[in-house]
Amino acid sequence: MAKTVRRVEIGSRVVLVVGTAHISRESVEEVTSIIETEKPGRVCVEIDEARFRSMTGGSDWESLDVARIIKEGKGFFLLANLALASFQRRLGAGVDVKPGEDMIAAVRAAEGLGIPYSFCDRDVQITLRRAWTRCGVWSKAKLLASLVSGAVTNEKLSAEEIERLKQGSELDDMMRELSDYLPKVKEVLIDERDRYLAARIWESREPMVVAVVGAGHVEGIAAWLARFESGEATTDTSTIDFVPPPSVLSKVAGWLVPALIVGLIGLGFARSGAEVSLALILRWVLLNGSLAAFGAALCLAHPLSILVAFLGAPIATLNPFVGVGLFSGLVEAVMRKPMVRDFERLNEDIGTVRGFYRNRVTHILLVFFLSSLGGAIGNFIALPFLAGGAV
Repeated sequence: MAKTVRRVEIGSRVVLVVGTAHISRESVEEVTSIIETEKPGRVCVEIDEARFRSMTGGSDWESLDVARIIKEGKGFFLLANLALASFQRRLGAGVDVKPGEDMIAAVRAAEGLGIPYSFCDRDVQITLRRAWTRCGVWSKAKLLASLVSGAVTNEKLSAEEIERLKQGSELDDMMRELSDYLPKVKEVLIDERDRYLAARIWESREPMVVAVVGAGHVEGIAAWLARFESGEATTDTSTIDFVPPPSVLSKVAGWLVPALIVGLIGLGFARSGAEVSLALILRWVLLNGSLAAFGAALCLAHPLSILVAFLGAPIATLNPFVGVGLFSGLVEAVMRKPMVRDFERLNEDIGTVRGFYRNRVTHILLVFFLSSLGGAIGNFIALPFLAGGAV
């Protein structure tokens, strides 16, 4: 039996919560063995139906419209998705197991025995977007940095290291590290999903249920099932099954930098006249635009994209509804439109830095991201200069 299994008794019902490492060959075999041995009334798996169909039916990258995604302001979100996919593929490559094979094995074992099964996880897009919206600017940068660094690292886990991921001490250390580094992300990815998974498992009324989940969810799910049984909590998950709109504070914060820039330039005009005010504007435009252009140049962007990044940075700064990356990314998408082979090679290319640069899909996203980052850095550098010149 799997090393991480919790037997939870709910009245006359029994739930076997089976913890797995998602890229473990041993987990795949153990999950199949437990289902075949126990022959439960239902199998619950930690995956949503859309993600399962995608994993078993092939990638749908070919339908990706990068320009539309950038226009809709989802460029950062897509880049995070691709980086996460790359990280998972790289971990599995060390043991020749694709991420999610444990869940696929559970469904296949249930189908083979004629046992009904349920996809019990929250929609992955809701989960990722909730995590993204809960992050502030600094947390977003940390999240993207960790995902991209994980995507391009050469490190691979051995089979023994992967099996240790299922051990309590290893998991406790990982959870503490995630809580310290990105507490809001940990709350969405782990804590909320513990509750959501437990609620869906609770709704299965069969006498015995086998729930196949990542090892990091076992204790949380068991705790929530106990709370449901005692009446301490309800299985209503409506409050965590939607993407919250931006808060008033975040909307106001978007206008803070433009207000500071305009205010400092206005102060310079009031105190020293038009000549000083024009000098401040030129200083800000050069710093802001140059760093945005430098970010695009780091991606080996098309010269027109670099120029647009430079010219668009001041406009984007004064209007938080658009970003520098919107201008430069769209120009790059037009000048270097992705071809069929870029979509065909996407899964392979996201595994290396060279692939990120070579593939036109990810290249556009890099131009979008680094020009945006450059413009933001330019603003923070420019503010002290503007303040010094204004006073």
